[in-house]
Amino acid sequence: MKFFHTFPVLALFLSLALSAGPSAQSRGNLRISGKVVDEAGQPVAEAQVRAAKKGEAQPEVLTAKTNNKGEYTINEVTPGEWVIEAMKDGLGVKEVLATLADGERTKTVDITIAKPAPTVDPGVEINAEDQRGLALAQAGKFAEARKIYEDLLAKHPTVYGLNARLATMHAAEGNGAKGLEHARIALEKEPENVDFKVLVAELMMDAGDKEGGQKILETVDLAKVKDPRAFTNLAINHINAGKHVEAIDLLTRLIAQFPNEKILLYYRGRANIVATKLPEAKTDLEAFLAAAATAPQAADAKKLLDQLNKKN
Repeated sequence: MKFFHTFPVLALFLSLALSAGPSAQSRGNLRISGKVVDEAGQPVAEAQVRAAKKGEAQPEVLTAKTNNKGEYTINEVTPGEWVIEAMKDGLGVKEVLATLADGERTKTVDITIAKPAPTVDPGVEINAEDQRGLALAQAGKFAEARKIYEDLLAKHPTVYGLNARLATMHAAEGNGAKGLEHARIALEKEPENVDFKVLVAELMMDAGDKEGGQKILETVDLAKVKDPRAFTNLAINHINAGKHVEAIDLLTRLIAQFPNEKILLYYRGRANIVATKLPEAKTDLEAFLAAAATAPQAADAKKLLDQLNKKN
């Protein structure tokens, strides 16, 4: 791999440069020889071995390659301290120091290259634990689910989606303030994240800050929203506040984007009643009942339809 052909050499020269003294010649009549093996003690053939003398301003790098027995020899070495580096693609790199004394004809330097520990993708653990946490939450075990996300966040503090998960768990346990705290942390770190914006807005409205939540939702591109719940609550707030025009407009856009969310027809029907658009209200309520006859709001929808029919 290219990394092993570039970075180790750079590291070698940097380590030498830090202690560099006057320029000197690296060629002499001594030699360094030895064996390169892996962690299991097996010889590493075709490994690149490099040596450079410390203390020289522009050290010459002497090279060799191991044979099938993992053996190498570097000739024309002078007395002094040497940095020796062995590397093998797919295995790793190892740097050692060796000092050659005057009159020491051959210096034996054996090198063991340890294979780097495999890189573990944290996403694998996070995704697996996330699925476990969601399953617990769906079973109503919010405290257990929260513990999973707390442990994950302790290990991966920069994965801000975990703050969002914790926000929903705290809210489900009735601790909206703590949930909002985590949601705001996530949004502060990723201010353009649509999901985080919607979550903060929803929790703010649940806490009674309807105006603050609405201001955040107004900055969100509805086309990027995955769950209409927060915007549905905003539409309900509009209906309750007598803002039927805003409610109808928002619900119409939601219905276009989430056609399978039939509950939106019910709320638009109610908004149309407030706006005295009775034919439109009747159409929405009938469509809602045709698609969701067993929904919790079905009884109210039937009652409203009966009242509309009597007016006709």
